[in-house]
Amino acid sequence: MVYPEKYISELSKRTPWIIMEPGRIFVMGRSIPENPGDFYRPLQAWITGYAKNYRGSTKISLGFEYINTSSMKWIYTILRELSQVRDISLNAALTWYYEHGDEDMKELGYILKSLVSCSFTMTEVEEMDKDIYDRILAGKL
Repeated sequence: MVYPEKYISELSKRTPWIIMEPGRIFVMGRSIPENPGDFYRPLQAWITGYAKNYRGSTKISLGFEYINTSSMKWIYTILRELSQVRDISLNAALTWYYEHGDEDMKELGYILKSLVSCSFTMTEVEEMDKDIYDRILAGKL
């Protein structure tokens, strides 16, 4: 799969809901796939093409109910790829969503913030669930 094709992976009990298209990167849910490499490698490939070719603004929405260590390594890799986008500090805005009271996810957000050079917002939500994801996608949160 190569940019600019839209990439979608539906939400499941083990994997996040992913929508990647020009101008938007959305990854929400639980990330405990049996083989994170198989799951995240297509995302990384898409991001690599995106970083080389896209020059517009990008809204990045990330949030996890739970993410295992192997998945987190892939998210770091993907963000590192994304940091190669020319003028990312001017053209990208990343919002990290975390559940109220989840200090681990909040702390993970601060770690991610230190890795990127674009606008970064931490947003606490009452509960990480499909309703919240739908609201985020619709721009109502």
